Amino acid sequence: MRLKGKKIIAAVDEEFEDLELWYPILRLQEEGAIVDLVGHEKGKTYIGKYGVPATAAYEFDEVQASHYDGILIPGGWAPDKLRRYETLLSIVKEMDQAQKPIGQICHAGWVLISANILQGKNVTSTPGIKDDMVNAGATWHDTAVIGDGHIISSRRPPDLPPYAKAFADKLAEQ
Repeated sequence: MRLKGKKIIAAVDEEFEDLELWYPILRLQEEGAIVDLVGHEKGKTYIGKYGVPATAAYEFDEVQASHYDGILIPGGWAPDKLRRYETLLSIVKEMDQAQKPIGQICHAGWVLISANILQGKNVTSTPGIKDDMVNAGATWHDTAVIGDGHIISSRRPPDLPPYAKAFADKLAEQ
């Protein structure tokens, strides 16, 4: 229970990659963390790419980065929607400034790009957004997981075990 008392935001929107949302959440909960699903609409049930539901307990406007220890952003098509919410981008920027763990996998890099926090960072993602990551000032690597300071990035569902472990390890350091 090394994460007991840690609070994490898990951002959610339509067509999230089901495993990339739920696997890290369950992994963190197993270690005692509290993970709140946060979306654009409180109480809305968002549906993943493969039909798995996730109901937002809070909306972005209700949460403050200062009340949380980190944030997870899943992949799928949700990041293309998530990056349009200024409140979420503000949360990500504030967490970045406070050096709190930010986890992103697959297409979630789009959110970090829109938050303008990747300049000079080493990252990975789905190869499909490699150019976007590089154009945002990051150095992209084709590897399962990269931790560059407080930013933990990963490529795709087969990389979930090392990704979730790296994020949990970073949280435990805090």
